[in-house]
Amino acid sequence: MYLLPPSGFFNKNMKITEYIKETRAEMAHVTWPSRKQAISYSIVVVIVSIATAVTLGLFDYIFAQLLTLVV
Repeated sequence: MYLLPPSGFFNKNMKITEYIKETRAEMAHVTWPSRKQAISYSIVVVIVSIATAVTLGLFDYIFAQLLTLVV
């Protein structure tokens, strides 16, 4: 079974110029973060990624040691 978008999702009659105009209009409604916010959010993502990597590495090491004791 394929997951397809709902019927009418793609408008085959829309011209590329119309698509670009509508996209630019929608992008004008976007609230972009400030430089300070973007930097702080990026730091949070890096810290959480490192913490996740360390946690997964620690669990991997523990389970590997347990397996060597069992086998």
